[in-house]
Amino acid sequence: MVEALKKPQIITLETKVVDYTPYDVKWIPCSARFVVLGQHARGTGALNIYELEQGKAVLVKETEKKHAIKCGTFGASTLQQRHLATGDFEGNLSVYDLERPEIPVFSVKAHDLIVNCIDGCGGVGVQTGPPEIVTGSRDGTVKVWDVRQKDKPVAVISPAEGEPRRDAWTVSFGNSYNDEERVLCAGYENGDVKMFDLKTMSLLWETNTKNGVCSVEFDRKDIQMNKLVVTSVESSFQVFDVRTQHPTHGFTGLSQKNRDNTTVWTVRHLPQNRDVFVTSSGSGALNVWKYNYPANRVKQDPNDKKNVGVVGSVELLNNATLAEQPISAFDWSPDKPGLCVFSAFDQQVRVAIVTKLA
Repeated sequence: MVEALKKPQIITLETKVVDYTPYDVKWIPCSARFVVLGQHARGTGALNIYELEQGKAVLVKETEKKHAIKCGTFGASTLQQRHLATGDFEGNLSVYDLERPEIPVFSVKAHDLIVNCIDGCGGVGVQTGPPEIVTGSRDGTVKVWDVRQKDKPVAVISPAEGEPRRDAWTVSFGNSYNDEERVLCAGYENGDVKMFDLKTMSLLWETNTKNGVCSVEFDRKDIQMNKLVVTSVESSFQVFDVRTQHPTHGFTGLSQKNRDNTTVWTVRHLPQNRDVFVTSSGSGALNVWKYNYPANRVKQDPNDKKNVGVVGSVELLNNATLAEQPISAFDWSPDKPGLCVFSAFDQQVRVAIVTKLA
């Protein structure tokens, strides 16, 4: 019993039942508010803002959109503006001022089909480089946008002529440690993981996980890329040490099986400690993991004498089943360590705290 209490505890603080399907949740930086994005039964979009008041989540603003909303990010916005960028089922990229969310401050037809995933960089938490948004779609393309340059993406990543168009399920920025460097990682339905260098506009690395990639995330965006976590539909995730790349073998990684044999929907690193991350599963469980570094992160390949990375190990700190359906979206509070919000397909949004993380 004493040993169990020493572990981080996952405690649900509040549960809100909603009358729509929530697809994404995001904490609003430097506030006690979060936004829930989703789809009403009639096919319209939900953009609802909640505020924590004395431990209760209170709905403070409710907005209905013409099209269902799939994903959102604050990553490209300044802390002063806190504009939310969203991707919807019609392929539109829209940016909203949450003080006046009725009409977007920026909108563009980004893709021909649904925008599955979105990420931002150059804004909140990452002060280096231009403010950019990346979107991935069912049309097989990944596009990078600068909201200061309307209607035209700054980069388009698409299959070569004649190649099959794979559904892009997840995207993530990283390596943005100065004003020039930035990489982009994308995961696809066929298990492909591709990393692109946006400075040189070239493919940096690729691999295949053999199963559809649900989520990819760097441990931090604003440092030289350090670790990358890739989750998949076949109840497993992989951790890659992306600090050292071998010319032939690429990045070194490890694979970890999910204990309940269900899809690993999301991965999110704790903003205050990049070595702690959470994964959500198809059984409605949250798993809190800690990455442990090896004694030496680099060794020499005996054949070609080039440096090759050495991967560490992952340790399960705790897990808890908190929903009856898959937990499809999760976000940490950027300000309060351990505070989080997540949504599941049981049409419930929950606020929880994970203790003993600081």
